[in-house]
Amino acid sequence: MPDLTKTSTSDESAAAQDEVVAGSAVSAVPAPGKPRSLWSDAWRDLRRNPLFVISAVLILVLLLVAAFPSLFTSANPETGDQVNHFLGKPNLGHLFQPDWFGYDRTGRSIYARVLYGARNSITVGIGVTLLVTLFGGMMGMLAGYFGGFWDSLVSRLTDVFFGIPFLLGAMVVLNAFTNRTVWVVMGALAFLGWTQIARVMRGAVITTKHADYVMAARALGAGTKRILFRHILPNAIAPVIVVATISLGTYIVAESTLSYLGLGLADDSISWGGDISDATQDIRNNPHTLFFPAGMLSLTVLAFIMMGDAVREALDPKLR
Repeated sequence: MPDLTKTSTSDESAAAQDEVVAGSAVSAVPAPGKPRSLWSDAWRDLRRNPLFVISAVLILVLLLVAAFPSLFTSANPETGDQVNHFLGKPNLGHLFQPDWFGYDRTGRSIYARVLYGARNSITVGIGVTLLVTLFGGMMGMLAGYFGGFWDSLVSRLTDVFFGIPFLLGAMVVLNAFTNRTVWVVMGALAFLGWTQIARVMRGAVITTKHADYVMAARALGAGTKRILFRHILPNAIAPVIVVATISLGTYIVAESTLSYLGLGLADDSISWGGDISDATQDIRNNPHTLFFPAGMLSLTVLAFIMMGDAVREALDPKLR
């Protein structure tokens, strides 16, 4: 007669072994990780993009030069020596020395003026970008969310400002000021440049406000302020960041153009546009006086445009 107790015990041990094997198989399957957000995905893509890395390094160097130009040269960019009047051609062997880029017609170090000119040009570009992003973004968000009167008002204002040529309008505004400081130039450019950001933000808010999570927040009793700044703004700001990054280089060019025409910063201010204007008087005999400030301006604008393109590729789901 078979031993039923022994058979039952063996069956229980086999079942236990099956449970252990099944548990190990389940544990071997990796648990799904936490889904990444749009910003974490974008940052991961940006770090792998050579275009972003190169532009970021260039911009960091330019910001360091603009903030602390005295670290890179001991020459005074405002005083010149007539002994150096076109006697010092570019001496590329003297790195970071006053005569590295040569001297201009008044004996001033072109290298020092290029470094100190970065401060005003980059300050104007960043300042205008911040102003137009804040004001234009707020106007576009109000127009897109509330609609009705606000939407009609902002739309008609943007139509009026879009009808004014940007540089021509800036020239008219700045011509009314005798002391054109950095703040005056920033205000004039921001006064005319907020419309593009407003339209981009308006379109993004109109698309976002009909999302399910916004409707759910509204159904749960969330207030207008919470919905705008907690749910809509974080999900509608991506295209605005892209446009603002690319536009920053445009504002630097606009400031240099106005300074070239004599309607930008005051004459005693150091600007790449002003140096380019001075260099055109003797461009045939001494083209190096034009090459270095123009090259620095082009490099700066190129760095910001490259960063804007990299950010656009990272934040636009259609390009990923």
